[in-house]
Amino acid sequence: MKHLLTFLAFSSLTLTYGQAYSGKGDQKFQLGANLQDHASGIVTTYDHGLGENISLGIGATYLLSVDGDASEFEDEFDLRARFNANIANVIGIEEKLDIYPGLNLGLRNFGGHLGARYFFTKGFGLFSEFSFPIKSYDGNPEGYQKLNNQAVFYVGASFNL
Repeated sequence: MKHLLTFLAFSSLTLTYGQAYSGKGDQKFQLGANLQDHASGIVTTYDHGLGENISLGIGATYLLSVDGDASEFEDEFDLRARFNANIANVIGIEEKLDIYPGLNLGLRNFGGHLGARYFFTKGFGLFSEFSFPIKSYDGNPEGYQKLNNQAVFYVGASFNL
């Protein structure tokens, strides 16, 4: 009986620490590649859990490689506030996997995203995210303004803090 209780205690600790999203107080940092038409770069995000299924955060992208003529820093950089609905537990998916649709409000546009992250250990996982503009602030972006006003795919590493 003693061995069974010890086993159950360790098993529950492993499940608790293996969760991809643990609710209020949860903190995630992500670093990855930004892949899009005519450019590629890096993305970083930070998300903080406010409730069982809600997190807020911030994200930044910087384009390292842009097709065509030389672009300016302000054309290559974007900063966004993020809102995520962490729904993996709502739809009954494995605890190590987090699915999160959300909205973002950035320097260039108002948009949405759909992402997923899978944790291999309590601190490290992989993520992928598809982000898209809903409304550009310029109405009809031209030239380099299009760089941060298009559908983008992110992939990289995710860390529990």
